[in-house]
Amino acid sequence: MDQIAEMSGRKDEIRKTAHANRRDQENKDELSRSIVAELMRLPEYDCAETVMFYVDVRAEVRTRHDLQAALETGKRIVVPYCLDGELELFHLEQMDELEIGMYEILEPRCELRELDHKHVPVDELDLIVVPGVAFDRNGGRAGHGQGYYDKLLEHARLDTPLVALAFECQMFAEIPTAEHDVYMDKVITEDAIYDGRGRGDR
Repeated sequence: MDQIAEMSGRKDEIRKTAHANRRDQENKDELSRSIVAELMRLPEYDCAETVMFYVDVRAEVRTRHDLQAALETGKRIVVPYCLDGELELFHLEQMDELEIGMYEILEPRCELRELDHKHVPVDELDLIVVPGVAFDRNGGRAGHGQGYYDKLLEHARLDTPLVALAFECQMFAEIPTAEHDVYMDKVITEDAIYDGRGRGDR
């Protein structure tokens, strides 16, 4: 139990530092555009028919400026939203289907969530773009601590690449991980594309 508490404490310290680093990061829009452009140049992105993007909140690498370009490629673009502690998946077809919701988060309009054809099963995703608070070069990830993405990624196909977007200031030497934690296949920053362990080595 002490070991678990120690790991949790270390992770909290990393989150705290990463949040501060990210808040202080300059040129977020410019760097975000560069990072998302690298994502869209990946062979894994090119091959994917159905791509899940997160919609940025607060100081995350910003995806919202590039969602329109993603929609114009003809790929099926999916965005998540939270419902009762779980992430649901929404087929985004145009930007005006999003609105500012709770906590100032841009999310699918409530009336559209009820439409059956807007729901996308997680096993149909061909690539998942993952946010996070902190990462290491092996693809280790620290999220916000609520486990929303961990629960979602447990059900993703094993051949679906998990690609995280982060600023270089969110990279750490090592993220403490537990058995249930999921490693990213790639982490893209403004400086590099790091090849992670992925889910083949848990």
